[in-house]
Amino acid sequence: MEFKEIISVPGMSGLYKVVANNRAGFIVESLADSKRTIINSNQRIMTLIDIAVYTADGEVPLREIYKKIQSAEGNKLKVDVKGDQAKLRDYFKKLVPNFDEERVYTSDIKKMLTWYELISDKIDFSKVEKTEGDEKSILGEKEEKVTTKSHHEAHGPRVESAKKSTARTRKKV
Repeated sequence: MEFKEIISVPGMSGLYKVVANNRAGFIVESLADSKRTIINSNQRIMTLIDIAVYTADGEVPLREIYKKIQSAEGNKLKVDVKGDQAKLRDYFKKLVPNFDEERVYTSDIKKMLTWYELISDKIDFSKVEKTEGDEKSILGEKEEKVTTKSHHEAHGPRVESAKKSTARTRKKV
């Protein structure tokens, strides 16, 4: 299993792995209990590779935080996720010293650490690197680039992939 294959679905607890996709949505498998379910294609889905934590000078990707945790503590957290909120914030401050305390809530920290406990034994974060393939979503969504040709100012831009005009389709001006 790869880090980029793991998704979070808002409104559903836990993490999921995309098993397959069809026209109705995605078939996902829960990492906690291995139950499969269907996610509607209209529902919002976030891959963990796209999640980052706000800092004073930008953002830190979640995979970098998980690398720090794994190198410092291994696969088991030394802090109680359901424990004192002040202790959780202090622990997270050691991991990410400059995180934005106004925009990163304690519930977010709990969620990230709970996710780490779910996937820490399945993934080696020292091998997780961002590659160019990460921009393409595991969900099969494609971004198509529309290239334009130069055009006369009286006419709008022509799209290269548009059908070429013929005598039958061309309008007389």
